[in-house]
Amino acid sequence: MAGRVEGKVALITGAARGMGRAHAVRLAQEGADIVAVDVCAPLPGVAYDSATPEDLDETVRQVEKLDRRIVSARLDVRDLDPLRAAVDGAVADLGRLDIVVANAGICIPRAWDQVTPEIFEATTSTNVTGVWNTVMAGAPHLVRTGGGSIILISSAAGLKVQPFMVPYTASKWAVRGMAKAFAAELAKHSIRVNSVHPTGVATPMGSGDMQAVLGTAIAGDQRLGGMFANMLPVETTQPEDVADSVLFLASDESRYVTAHEIAPDAGVTEF
Repeated sequence: MAGRVEGKVALITGAARGMGRAHAVRLAQEGADIVAVDVCAPLPGVAYDSATPEDLDETVRQVEKLDRRIVSARLDVRDLDPLRAAVDGAVADLGRLDIVVANAGICIPRAWDQVTPEIFEATTSTNVTGVWNTVMAGAPHLVRTGGGSIILISSAAGLKVQPFMVPYTASKWAVRGMAKAFAAELAKHSIRVNSVHPTGVATPMGSGDMQAVLGTAIAGDQRLGGMFANMLPVETTQPEDVADSVLFLASDESRYVTAHEIAPDAGVTEF
């Protein structure tokens, strides 16, 4: 039986670990070849450990174990020219591009009056400019392919207010709007564009350092702590849970779904 994305090629940013690796493996399990991009280097101001070259190598290993082809590149999504060159080269090697998953992102939680210009710029340049760059590097290839799916990873913070994350929340609402705007213009090329809005996911971004910073902020205004509570009785979800939503949007099962928000959020956006 053919996989749900058999014969397709997917570009995934932030692919070295966490959700990005889960997307790569899940799509490969269903027949896709992968273009995996990650900076694999420390990011200024981020409390949790950054991905390493060894992490990206492990993503490559897991995809190849599934007998799928994969091309990897170490680069910063904030830099359009290297990203575009890497995508162009990968498409030349793999023959086409059908799916774009703009997954790379960062979060630096702070109370509003502790956000510095550097934190705001780092967050928006990665989470907004980096997503725009990813679409700009990938979409022309989807146009040439004759259609495809672009999936922008936002957050529950792109559907509701999440306190102590002004730059992150602003960036994830921007991603949501970007998905709708791109969807409108790319529809004539049979390209669908949607955004994905997870609740908390068990990745390094949600690690102990992150929780410690948030815990300190919440202690200063305990009324806001409940805004992080899920409706379903789970504290967090797994990267594979989000990857299942990405697979649906990448597959022909969602061929008439565009300009929408898909929220594997355990109901957190309804509280």
